[in-house]
Amino acid sequence: MDIRAQVSAVFHLDKCIGCHTCSIACKNIWTSRDGAEYMWWNNVETKPGTGYPTMWEDQRKYRGGWELNGKSLTPRLGGRLRLVSSLFHNPNLPTLDDYYEPWTYQYGVLTDAPKGEDQPTARPVSRLTGRYIDIEAGPNWDDDMSGSAVYARNDVNLEGLTLAQRASLFQVEQMAFFYIPRNCNHCLNPACVAVCPSSAPYKRAEDGIVLVNQDKCRGWRFCISGCPYKKVYYNWKTGKSEKCVLCYPRLESRQAPACFHSCVGRIRYVGLLLYDAERIGEVARAPEAVLVEAQRSLILDPRNPAVASAALRNGISQSWVDAACESPIYKWVKEWELALPLHPEFRTLPTLFYVPPLLPVVAASRDSAGGIFDMSGSGRFSDTENARLPLWYLARLFSGGNEKTVERALDKLRAVRLYKHAASFGSGGKDNALAALKMAGSTPSEAEAISRLTALPRFQDRFSLPPYQREASIEATVDPMIHKGRTGFGPNNSPRRGP
Repeated sequence: MDIRAQVSAVFHLDKCIGCHTCSIACKNIWTSRDGAEYMWWNNVETKPGTGYPTMWEDQRKYRGGWELNGKSLTPRLGGRLRLVSSLFHNPNLPTLDDYYEPWTYQYGVLTDAPKGEDQPTARPVSRLTGRYIDIEAGPNWDDDMSGSAVYARNDVNLEGLTLAQRASLFQVEQMAFFYIPRNCNHCLNPACVAVCPSSAPYKRAEDGIVLVNQDKCRGWRFCISGCPYKKVYYNWKTGKSEKCVLCYPRLESRQAPACFHSCVGRIRYVGLLLYDAERIGEVARAPEAVLVEAQRSLILDPRNPAVASAALRNGISQSWVDAACESPIYKWVKEWELALPLHPEFRTLPTLFYVPPLLPVVAASRDSAGGIFDMSGSGRFSDTENARLPLWYLARLFSGGNEKTVERALDKLRAVRLYKHAASFGSGGKDNALAALKMAGSTPSEAEAISRLTALPRFQDRFSLPPYQREASIEATVDPMIHKGRTGFGPNNSPRRGP
């Protein structure tokens, strides 16, 4: 076994209120610079919807991630020969229209306008050209637009849904939608690292965070095409690629990343996972329907003495093994099997996981004759098969199309909710709640633990961060106090162009 440590995260989608506080926190710290205006290392999308950049999930257009050809796993973007032939023309690269043209406003018109009868207006101007523009897109342009014919109906995950399922999603009175916060997934098998000709993206050995070496980057932008989640961006001023760094300077001082720390709904959890790096290739080649289970098998139990011993032999300190034992991520992903990866069929083995949304509960259903009847008084609090958010849609997002994987997670979440309702309010009956837990493969003690980590988590329950002790590892070569002042993103100078 080649045991390594990975900083990982879980997002509980039932708790996300779509406030975008996380996005603003990230924006203020990392991308409030010239050339980074359109970068949203953390963004929150409405689903169903086309996302940001537009249609990022459509790999027929962008060719991101990996594809399995027989037993060979190759980047969907192509091999070295195709990459070399596309150095100066990459047809699979998102254009500015897929993001939006950065703009600002003529604030001077407001502050310096002479006294007059008309109200001065600050018109939007492009940050690129300085000309007046009509704003037609933005990072959250489809926010809450789940019924829109322009946005929601173009979601690629709706392919395969029946007409009745599509109709149930887009009824104006009963529109169903939820939010998905998206960061870089810091994958175990990152495609951005594989396709870069200059080897600028790399994965940190100590914690698995994927970064871009600003000195090596030559602006080829294959990392942008290769990333199926489109979480790598091109800085038009510096000529370098940039991406989410998971706030590693904060992690090194045992602080949660800014977007995690500022989350209003407390939907975010971060901790350490131990995994067997020798099996990455095997797991990435697994059949699409079992990719989630295969990735779970890659995650190891830090409480297992054999795993702990192998981790110590591989250079992982005891304090990190202890942090992995306390990690909430292991509980959500491996122990309870509730958190699922986003689009595992991309085969990058993402390490940011999502607890699928249980809402909305079913309100109406179609009978065998095609009529609609009200179910609100039927005693059926919720029904997986008839939910207004189709199971197939969630399976396309979180399990590579395997509906059983999502159904098991939703059934356990529903059983926990029924159990807590029965315990707190006496509704539904204790026997029915216990039967639901048994059918979902859970127990009352596990239900209590899930409920507490969902509804009443303390700060230390959500964030279990290991001690980096960076000062001890660098003091042989540099004064730790001098190094402290150098911690940050990297160079911010324009590239030297020409000879």
